[in-house]
Amino acid sequence: MAKKIEQFNILITGTGGQGLITLLQVISQAALSEGYDVKTSELHGLAQRGGSVQVHIRFGKKVFSPLISPGKTDLILGLEMQEVLKDSYFAGSKTNFLINKNIIPIPFEKKIAEDEIVKSIKKISKNVLLVPAADICKKELGTDVVSGIYLVSFASFKNLIPLKPESILRVIKKIIPEKYLELNLKTFKIAES
Repeated sequence: MAKKIEQFNILITGTGGQGLITLLQVISQAALSEGYDVKTSELHGLAQRGGSVQVHIRFGKKVFSPLISPGKTDLILGLEMQEVLKDSYFAGSKTNFLINKNIIPIPFEKKIAEDEIVKSIKKISKNVLLVPAADICKKELGTDVVSGIYLVSFASFKNLIPLKPESILRVIKKIIPEKYLELNLKTFKIAES
């Protein structure tokens, strides 16, 4: 039996329509199934219109608040690079960043270059992992809509989240509607390799 962690803080950041609330459910239910106390919160602008979405997930032996304090995040899981940059004030020098190599243009705003985003984030933490999740999912599955499931699964396989991959898989099977289940199960399998 693995030793239970005291506390783990995950910030998921992206835009509306990227499935952040599904990811919140997957991670929080997997943590609950492993016996952790879990607190979550979601903050969103015009989520339905591609606005910013921010999800806080905290789990451990005992958690008192759903919100992560700035600088106290263990993992920032980013579905969109500019959103990660915007929310990087939640990171500290020990924060791991797992970022989908994906930039969604913001109307009437100048696009920030990928290398500028990475350079800015690396001023906070050197632990930055860029993964072309959207490209991998598009190539392997024909759609990038499952990029978030890919990243969460990848994070569990690479021990970036202290949750067992089988716990993540069990929750995917439990909460994903049947018509999307096969696609999500294939995504989980691809993330393993």
